[in-house]
Amino acid sequence: MNIHEYQAKTLFEQYGVPVSQGAIAKSADQFASALASLPEGPTMVKSQIHAGGRGKGTFTNGYKGGVKFCPSKAEALSVAGEMLDNTLVTIQTGPAGRKVQTIYFTVASDIKKEYYLAILLDRATSYPVIVASTEGGMDIETVAHETPEKITKVFIDPAIGIADYQIRELIFSLGLDKTESKAAAKLIKNLYKCYWETDAAMIEVNPLITTPTGEVLALDAKVSFDSNALFRHPDIVALRDLNEEDPKEIEASKFDLAYIALDGNIACLVNGAGLAMSTMDIIKHYGGNPANFLDVGGGATKEKVIAAFKIILGDANVKGIFVNIFGGIMDCNVIAEGIVDAVKEVGLELPLVVRLEGNNVAAGKATLANSGLPLISGDSMADAAQKIVNLVA
Repeated sequence: MNIHEYQAKTLFEQYGVPVSQGAIAKSADQFASALASLPEGPTMVKSQIHAGGRGKGTFTNGYKGGVKFCPSKAEALSVAGEMLDNTLVTIQTGPAGRKVQTIYFTVASDIKKEYYLAILLDRATSYPVIVASTEGGMDIETVAHETPEKITKVFIDPAIGIADYQIRELIFSLGLDKTESKAAAKLIKNLYKCYWETDAAMIEVNPLITTPTGEVLALDAKVSFDSNALFRHPDIVALRDLNEEDPKEIEASKFDLAYIALDGNIACLVNGAGLAMSTMDIIKHYGGNPANFLDVGGGATKEKVIAAFKIILGDANVKGIFVNIFGGIMDCNVIAEGIVDAVKEVGLELPLVVRLEGNNVAAGKATLANSGLPLISGDSMADAAQKIVNLVA
């Protein structure tokens, strides 16, 4: 689950991580009061969407830049009007863009130098890793490719937590002076505490800045959380912005379905994450394009299958459906009954290819065969994939 920058900074403040003063507005009527809460002087205006590259983005109304520096609050008021309720297109939103429904005003900080700092899970070691670089304000992928020697990684043993010598290693790699080092040490320690206690999947500060007066501030904040741990954090769940999520994914979450929309035209309904990924791969292998990742889980009910079909059909790009089920825990006949009921309920007119294998597969195939519906059976995963690709070609 992702949250907005202004929400992340509120969380940072709760953990003692210094940020620039800010205020939000969700309507033009709120601009004046939000700006009034900030001191006079240079002001940043920031569009709040769940996507990076805002500063380089372009609005569909032609206005350029979703993050703007304004010399005065009067200019900030005008700029905010260009952004709010308009669609911002960035490198991460895709051509459809995202509608800006919140504006975040912050005091423009006097920047001495910009740095990069992030905390995330290293999959290879299963340890949290802190990534730091002197090249703040840039895409970390660019830094890693062009100047990898400017990136420092420190791996944290979760049983011990972050140690003082590791904080010193990070500070040394950033080349901070004595005053900055003291402030940075406190910030890094508190930021790791925030990461650990909130079950964050990633915390990224780009840029982290130093000021001429020796302050160290999180100028930007990007935070995402492990969805599997959200049951422990109702306060964080309350920050969820459904306007930033695909309606189909929201609906899927109501039925505990793992669904991610893609840009293809062959919908997939599969049980098991590994099989779902293999299903997408084999569709691509035979020249097709998957429209989604959809895992109904190992113990899916008939109701879940019906819900999954309805979600799939909510995507106008879908031209065919591939159901790929391997019954281990799952009873193939339960899936088959769900497929039959779903097809009858939604009045499916798209090509549907079904591959069943495993537990009670004979009964499942019999249910499909006796349904009287125009379902196409796949003898194997490869056979089924080829059939659905050919049908939507």
